[in-house]
Amino acid sequence: MLVTLLAFLVALAVLITVHEWGHYRVAVACGVKVLRFSIGFGRQLWRFKPRRQHPGQDTEFVIAAIPFGGYVKMLDEREGEVAPEERHRAFNTQPLRVRAAIVAAGPIANLVLAVLLYALVSMVGMEEPRAVIAPPVAGSMAEKAGLRAGDEVLGVRLAEGAEARVLSFETVRWYLTRGAIDGLDVTLRYARGGGEREVRLPLSTLPSREPDAAMFRAIGLMSPRRAPLIGEVLPGSAAERAGLRDGDVVRRAGDTVIEDGAQLREWIRASGSGGTKPRAEQWLVERAGSELLIEVQPDLVQDEASGESIGRLGAAVGAPPEMVLVRRGPLASLWHGMQRTQETSLLTLRLMGRMVLGQFSVKNLSGPITIADYAGRAARLGLVHFLNLLAYISVSLGVLNLLPLPVLDGGHLMYYLWEAVTGKAVDGVWLQRLQYAGLSLLMAMMAVAMFNDIVARL
Repeated sequence: MLVTLLAFLVALAVLITVHEWGHYRVAVACGVKVLRFSIGFGRQLWRFKPRRQHPGQDTEFVIAAIPFGGYVKMLDEREGEVAPEERHRAFNTQPLRVRAAIVAAGPIANLVLAVLLYALVSMVGMEEPRAVIAPPVAGSMAEKAGLRAGDEVLGVRLAEGAEARVLSFETVRWYLTRGAIDGLDVTLRYARGGGEREVRLPLSTLPSREPDAAMFRAIGLMSPRRAPLIGEVLPGSAAERAGLRDGDVVRRAGDTVIEDGAQLREWIRASGSGGTKPRAEQWLVERAGSELLIEVQPDLVQDEASGESIGRLGAAVGAPPEMVLVRRGPLASLWHGMQRTQETSLLTLRLMGRMVLGQFSVKNLSGPITIADYAGRAARLGLVHFLNLLAYISVSLGVLNLLPLPVLDGGHLMYYLWEAVTGKAVDGVWLQRLQYAGLSLLMAMMAVAMFNDIVARL
């Protein structure tokens, strides 16, 4: 819990500071006087005013109690009196291009941060699952296309585009997600038995394109292959009664050939379906280089989440997937950072657009609880994983702030677009109405996101 909280606060602090620094730095560069740079809202916890400041600046730096945001307060005639000799430093007196640049600088700073973080992660290298697939889901696209457990994906391409080299299973998942959302078929080049083959998955025919577990089940490639290894055996469990040991590799369960840990877990789970006690079955087990036949009868239990009757072995099932170190050189990493930031930005915009059109469920909206949970998990995996998550959230924050919604940076940019086209600023009454409407919409989105967070954890 403490790790999760600290990781969440660090992520917020970094992302908000970078966003507000973008506004601040461009304002200073354009000669606009910044009065306050605040991380957080509400009661001030800490304040600092440097003795040496940029020419014409007298900025107070503040950390406040409510960490969900921040602001840069600039000299502005609409918010208070401005001395005549400082009027040229007020935000509202600046040319349209300067005001637009200052407003856009915050989201752009988040996108630049994402590029740099993705590039850094790529240069340092991150352990990712090797692109060797588990048995495809029965009846799925992958199974119908002839893919099998143990096939290693080497290349992938969207529709008729250029092929991308597959570095890990995460590359495969990324292209499958993009293909499904955009309605594009995906071609996989894979190795089997010393040769290479190609298969085309018709993702354009998917009935649902929401990026969730159901979509990946329909495609059939849920996870990388994991050896069907028995891990820690619990005392008094079905595994202990059968004589299974830590390190046993299951080759066959009853009449089913076992090729993957997830497949074995599903077999065990399904053995209790219907509410009847699972039958005792002969398992073929490899132990210390020898093969043994062991009679195994899983226990019948009730799943706490679904309430269904399932079989349970009482042992860890499945080894971790084989991992590979994904690392690139400096220039290749920078290019990867730019490319991944662009792809993630466009994908985020498409998802948001389809939510607005009702094509995707608002259940895909996540709030601070989910973000904190992911931040905690990533922090436990290591700094590289945390930085990778930080890059993704930074993209989302940058894209969100560029949306043309009042109260967001994108809304202010829309006001400036109106001013550029008509030659007149948005009327004060309309500006107030739009701000209230935008704030109401933003609060509604936050409420839905929080509701989704809570429901997901019930």
